[in-house]
Amino acid sequence: MGNTILQYLTVFILTIFVGIEVIAKVPAILHTPLMSGSNAIHGVIIVGSMIVLGSASGGLEIALGTAAVFLATLNVVGGFTVTDRMLGMFKAKPVDKKKTEEVAK
Repeated sequence: MGNTILQYLTVFILTIFVGIEVIAKVPAILHTPLMSGSNAIHGVIIVGSMIVLGSASGGLEIALGTAAVFLATLNVVGGFTVTDRMLGMFKAKPVDKKKTEEVAK
C-alpha cells in the first residue's frame, strides 16, 4: 500500500511540473483559445479522478482524489467562464436609440 501512495504522489507531482512547463511556453494571445478548447479534456480528467477516488482505500488516497476532482472541476468552470467572456467579445453591441436619432438629425 505504501508503494501505491508513492506512485500516486509521484504522478501527481510530475503532472504539476509538466503542466507548468506546457503553459509557460504558450504565448499570451493563444492562452484563451487553448483554455476553452481544453474543457473536454478536463471533463475526462474529472471522470478519471472520480473513478480513482471510488477505488481509494487510505486517507491520503482519498485526500489526493478529492483534490484532483476539486481542481479539475475548478479548471472546467474557469474554462467555460473564459470561453463565455471570449465569445461575448464577438457579440454585436446594442444600439442606443437616442444616439441614432441625434445622428439622423
